[in-house]
Amino acid sequence: MAGHSKWANIKHRKAAQDAKRGKIFTKHIRELTVAAKMGGADPDANPRLRTAIDKALGVNMTRDTVERAIKRGAGAGEGENYDEIRYEGYGTNGVAIMVDCLTDNINRTVSEVRHAFSKAGGNLGTDGSVAYLFSKQGVLGYPAGADEDAIMEAALEAGADDVTTHDDGSIDVLTTPEAFMDVKETMVAAGHVPENAEITMQPSTTVDLNLEDAEKVLRLVDALEDLDDVQNVYSNADISEEVMAQL
Repeated sequence: MAGHSKWANIKHRKAAQDAKRGKIFTKHIRELTVAAKMGGADPDANPRLRTAIDKALGVNMTRDTVERAIKRGAGAGEGENYDEIRYEGYGTNGVAIMVDCLTDNINRTVSEVRHAFSKAGGNLGTDGSVAYLFSKQGVLGYPAGADEDAIMEAALEAGADDVTTHDDGSIDVLTTPEAFMDVKETMVAAGHVPENAEITMQPSTTVDLNLEDAEKVLRLVDALEDLDDVQNVYSNADISEEVMAQL
């Protein structure tokens, strides 16, 4: 848990860089399409789609683009078919890494993912080799200085599972994946807008990294996230504020 807030902040900045490159839109469109195809076009009856819409609008995707992706997915059988696949492996210093992909060519994807791991000094593992270290969880992140008592009261009323305060003063509101959007919308309505919010794979244990190892792990994460078929990369790396300041 200790490293989550720092890791989320790294991802948050990375997302801003990705948006500038335009690559993030492609990933969101793919997720919208698959979510609609699997669970239907009604976000009220499809939690995965509801979350995908929220994330797409959060990176300033237009509603027209969102709707087109949903229609394409809901029009069963039309367009491309994507397989969901997860790869697991290790980075420098035994850092556990999980890679979630949506692909129309599994052979291409596994080849690219394996190459990214090996080039960065990591190893692609077998199914289940690191998955046991992670659990799926909704997280709403608030910066240091936010009103802890008010957030805790609002979060528990909204149906959150827990509220955690980190050493740096930042606060995480934790939810089940199913309750994530309801809790987020309730918190926002109460005036508590999170700095970042996502459904993520939360590590049960973390690995502290020095500057050299942190650079290597982030280089691997960057290489994986740059692959077109990769949707999300999760890690149990814990990078201190001091090391982050030097990156």
